[in-house]
Amino acid sequence: MKNDITFYTRFQQNILAGTKTITIRDESEAHFTPGQRLRTGRYEDNGYFCTLEVLSVTPVTLAQLNEEHARQENVTLAELKKVIADIYPGKNELYVIAFKKVEG
Repeated sequence: MKNDITFYTRFQQNILAGTKTITIRDESEAHFTPGQRLRTGRYEDNGYFCTLEVLSVTPVTLAQLNEEHARQENVTLAELKKVIADIYPGKNELYVIAFKKVEG
């Protein structure tokens, strides 16, 4: 079965522990809607590890990322900006997808 959304393996434990409650994605993954349940897997091997429920999808620019986003990602703001720049080089228009774990 195909996963709806994937995360790098390094984020799995934080998601399962509830310490990572948002993900920041580009427009290709901005189509999710509040209340939608997402089968969630690891990017590296597509292995399923939990089901997440989307709470909100909010547009954000790179400059608008702040300490609260970093806290919700369970990283420092500097780390967050570096990860985003590595994954989405040159992108400024992004989306904050807030979620909660419902299974797994």
